Amino acid sequence: MASKKVLGLTAATAALVLGLTACGNGDDGGNGGGDSAGEEFTFGIIYPQTGALAFLGPPQITAAEYAISEINDAGGILGTEVPDIVEGDEAADGAQANEAANSLVNSDVNAVIGAAASGMTQAIYDTVTGAEIVQCSGSNTAPDLTDIDDGGYYFRTAPSDLMSGPVMAREIVNNNQTSVAIVARADDYGNGYLQAVQDELEALGAEVALTETYDPDATNFDSVVNAVNNEDPDAIALISFEEGGQVIAELLESGVGGDQLYITDGLNSPDLGTTVNEDDPSIVDGITGIAPGADNPEFNEGLRAFAPDLDVFQFAPQVYDCVTAIALAAEAADSVDPSVYVEHLPEISRPEGTECFSFGECRDLLADDEEIDYQGTSGNIDFDDNGDPTSATFEIFGFDGETHEVTGYEEYSIAE
Repeated sequence: MASKKVLGLTAATAALVLGLTACGNGDDGGNGGGDSAGEEFTFGIIYPQTGALAFLGPPQITAAEYAISEINDAGGILGTEVPDIVEGDEAADGAQANEAANSLVNSDVNAVIGAAASGMTQAIYDTVTGAEIVQCSGSNTAPDLTDIDDGGYYFRTAPSDLMSGPVMAREIVNNNQTSVAIVARADDYGNGYLQAVQDELEALGAEVALTETYDPDATNFDSVVNAVNNEDPDAIALISFEEGGQVIAELLESGVGGDQLYITDGLNSPDLGTTVNEDDPSIVDGITGIAPGADNPEFNEGLRAFAPDLDVFQFAPQVYDCVTAIALAAEAADSVDPSVYVEHLPEISRPEGTECFSFGECRDLLADDEEIDYQGTSGNIDFDDNGDPTSATFEIFGFDGETHEVTGYEEYSIAE
């Protein structure tokens, strides 16, 4: 397990090396005491500008820019304005994502936001955290990322699928659908989510009639559809990304009703109807979905004012929280050096501190030597020793005709 508890000698040694070589990510050697005043804190971000998850790109970069704008409005990190974020494209391709990660590391960024997809983080985390740079993703949900060998430098504000799966299972059972087929893409994301849904359904007394995985690069899904129809379940949980549009199309064509389908964050798009059937986008009527969200109208209004053309907000609160949490850790450490401020990241969100809700408010409390409990825009984060959030808010979304709408929110904590 990748423990976050103590960095110890590794952090001290890294700080010394960085101080002596005077290159990259700070140069203050962890001396604190205001030595970082005047040094810029540069964020890098790796997000999908192209590829299957490109629709998640605009809310991620916009949320990061919005957080930085609010940090700068409050005076910057350690009194210095944060420069423009350095961007890289993960492109749904591990090699390209890692090339982008190397570029950010070579640019001496002080933190990396992203990647967006869990698989892309699997491809890049060693490059980023191996360089002792803090990495925080607002959208990684794969359970396997809890145990990566990251040296204590990887965090995420998005909840693990071990939290998302139970919320989906409860939604299905609450709708009195007790015989369920679970269909998932055959990768870390799909397998982890599938298991979490299955475990919760069985704990609730529901019947798991079928578990079926598929190759996400397949061109047709007849075998999956036939397997589902042979079981005739009350509901189908579909765990997928963009390719799920074709799976939905084939299921609906086979006679499955929209109100039987439950989907995940990978298909949380206002354009799902068009993706499934360009000639009849209302075919998605009745489909229900579960995604990490935020019951925070004030944040949504602020982000909309910042970027009026943004129409997808998925994972935006979580990305905003990554940027803000890192900035607060730097303030708490009085250092822009990742090997120094990383130890403060768990501390700024712990319940023992005074609750605060913005960078400026929390920074002022830190300046008064108070412990803080940053209440994220996505909800109460409370990082555990592995850098995972221990509680999260989920949105229940659905489609009325082709119209995407959020119908409610559910809170979930690992203490449940």
